Amino acid sequence: MHGFCPRHEHFSRRALLKGTLATAAGSLVNWGSLFDSPLRAEEAEKKQKHCILLWMNGGASQFETFDMKPGRKTGGLFRPIATNVAGTQICELMPKMAQQMDKIAVIRSMKTSEVDHPGGIYLMHTGYRPSANVRFPELGAICAKYLGRDGADLPGFVKVSSQGDAGAGFLGPKHQAFGIGSEGGLPPFSTSSLEPERETRRHELRSFVEDQYTREHKAQTAKMHRESYEAARRLQKARKAFDISPEWDKYRELYGDSAFGRRCLLARRLVESGVPFIEVGQSSYDSHADNFEWHKGLVPPMEHAWAGLLVDLAERGLLESTLVVWMGEIGRTPSINNRAGRDHYVRCWSTALAGSGVKGGLVYGSSDDDGVEVKDNVVTEGDFFATIYQALGVDPKTENYAGVRPVPLAPFGSKVVSELLS
Repeated sequence: MHGFCPRHEHFSRRALLKGTLATAAGSLVNWGSLFDSPLRAEEAEKKQKHCILLWMNGGASQFETFDMKPGRKTGGLFRPIATNVAGTQICELMPKMAQQMDKIAVIRSMKTSEVDHPGGIYLMHTGYRPSANVRFPELGAICAKYLGRDGADLPGFVKVSSQGDAGAGFLGPKHQAFGIGSEGGLPPFSTSSLEPERETRRHELRSFVEDQYTREHKAQTAKMHRESYEAARRLQKARKAFDISPEWDKYRELYGDSAFGRRCLLARRLVESGVPFIEVGQSSYDSHADNFEWHKGLVPPMEHAWAGLLVDLAERGLLESTLVVWMGEIGRTPSINNRAGRDHYVRCWSTALAGSGVKGGLVYGSSDDDGVEVKDNVVTEGDFFATIYQALGVDPKTENYAGVRPVPLAPFGSKVVSELLS
């Protein structure tokens, strides 16, 4: 037996680098350690993908947003208006988004499988129906794993005032959402109450005790505990990323002077700071009564902020690498009930995508004359998530393991809606 392998079996540095890059497409590698040139490393960093999810909690009505039925009994009270895409109309409550239609792709043919809020929230965060045996990770946790960077000062997954929560599931707490309040306020643990020198001494003592413990105990919980402390300490150095006050006066008009506008500006700041996934929530769309009044109050500030976000991202050259997803957990019924409301509906409803290679100015799929059924090009929850992952540069067939069970990012049988992507 020879102690060394023959020369022809050696990997060259060039071959090793090439192989590393070829197999790392699904995750963000440590570019700085792979490139000798800082400039090349910086250019690679700029190609990092991001995702902003605009979450309409309760389920916004497709009839009062993107799939109007004027003149039909299901049409409701509002009128359609023209957009900057010839032949495409949307609700009059969305005049600013009407001028951004060339940037977005609307899907009018969603057909999903969970009609109530808890199941729908879980489904439209994970792509999977709730299961007694498997806790599936939500979209943000997946993005944190595959688009994030170990050791980053900022979390890989941030939720801003979002009611939707499915958790990191079998990916573990490392990829759990970092939640902040409706006004962008950080939780108490993000700031140490101790003087810097005392905090440092405590950290050194804690690290020493943990080092001694892990030499004899290889428990995963100990590793998670240490990672959580280290992440909290790193966050203290990057807290300014969450402060929109230096920019708000300048961008108030663009985003709209609303809570949702401030959250969307924060999302843009976090994208610039390198956060892979940000979810921004707006609540109260569950309009079983007074549907038109609720939408009249909710849609204008939402669409103003959404339009401002798209403009801001585009002007900064960030839209091409940032996927903006607009959705809730369900749609609303074609029929209007005796309380002037619309109830839950999943047989035909709407979502929208923009950026990151999505074809702008596109309406995909359609509903029938009254919006009761999908007329053509059905998109299931699995297809929707497969398309999102594809747009983010992550293979939707990639598998993780829940115990010994392989679980693809998008459910088996899901297809990428390639017509939506350039």
